[in-house]
Amino acid sequence: MPGYEVTGPRLRCVLPFEAVPAEVRLLRRAAVKQLSRWGTPVAVDEAELLVTELATNVVKHVGEGASATLILEWRGERLRLEVHDKSPVGPSLRTADCDDECGRGLHLLASLSVDWGTVLTAAGKAVWCELALGDEQGCRRIERAAEALEMYRAANRSPVLGGGERAIGLEESAIELIADLLHWTTARGHDPDDILDRAQMHYEAESSAA
Repeated sequence: MPGYEVTGPRLRCVLPFEAVPAEVRLLRRAAVKQLSRWGTPVAVDEAELLVTELATNVVKHVGEGASATLILEWRGERLRLEVHDKSPVGPSLRTADCDDECGRGLHLLASLSVDWGTVLTAAGKAVWCELALGDEQGCRRIERAAEALEMYRAANRSPVLGGGERAIGLEESAIELIADLLHWTTARGHDPDDILDRAQMHYEAESSAA
């Protein structure tokens, strides 16, 4: 059963699981339930997605049926997620092709979390990531957006600007990037209006919680 121990300012929950799809679903629910019990001020959707990616990584790269453990730790302004398994082979971040579904998990991990990494343990390894809580999370979102827009401008070979011109340039890039994302969702059979509505709902929910 899920449980946690309190040590000073830290809350910690240890959740063993078996690396099979059905267990990953149960693990995701258990993690969300635990965060709800703690009242953690974190975007639950992001935490749920990261738990799924970390656990699925074990299924894909360690082997279905492997024993693993998810550790949730709330300390200060960060929520740390760790998945421990018995393989010493660490994941590698690589560039994925447009149609390549594999290799995207770590990019997602890097984009959603404040920090992430992997460490060797006595039994194998641990892959971890951290989510910011409270105001730090909002600041990190703004930083990620600015980084994404700079990369988008560079990919389109836009001229380097400074001062107020840079701000205007990033604004135009934001509009173009949103348009490109809507083309991407339409090409994959999604309703662009639905995507915009869901994004607006996420934004409003997070803004009211800040």
